[in-house]
Amino acid sequence: MRLAVFASGSGSNFQAIVEATRDGRLAGAEVALVVCDKPGAYVLERAARLGVERFVFDPRAYPDKAAFEREIVQELQRRDISFVVLAGYMRLVGPVLLSAYEGRMINLHPSLLPAFMGKDAIRQAYEYGVKITGVTVHFVDAGLDTGSIIAQRAVPIEQADTLETLAARIHAVEHQLLVEVLRDVAAGRLRLEGRVVRRQE
Repeated sequence: MRLAVFASGSGSNFQAIVEATRDGRLAGAEVALVVCDKPGAYVLERAARLGVERFVFDPRAYPDKAAFEREIVQELQRRDISFVVLAGYMRLVGPVLLSAYEGRMINLHPSLLPAFMGKDAIRQAYEYGVKITGVTVHFVDAGLDTGSIIAQRAVPIEQADTLETLAARIHAVEHQLLVEVLRDVAAGRLRLEGRVVRRQE
């Protein structure tokens, strides 16, 4: 399974996936490409250190989303990418990319969807005052964080938490859950029934 990881920021989830493919926890998978829409993002430094190819683009250099997504799809197909992981990619996927990889694209979101969709979900949950938040991995569809949910894990918000300590615990859970889901994907254990994802042993 040749993976492309899309990221716009630090890329800690990208690194967690790469390490899992190399230490045996995610056998049968390889991260073959990082796609990044922010030329200065730290994920690109991580990719260089780990020896992973990078495709970087500036959306402002294209006339519209369809134009840059067509180039992304060409890059993915040129490298035989079979599965796409959105891990901190801060753009809504458009129809060009979705039609090419629908059913083969997942997103990581730092809340228990459908609560706290969209940007800054950790802050949303923290400021709302919920006692439990968490992490969701879901298939990507045309909506904003509306795709079929594959897996979720709860993270309690402790009374002493700051936004920073909560974020650190959520990121640690993200790294684990994403690898577990990708292991199921690689093994063909996930089945979609309507919008419900079933896991087969």
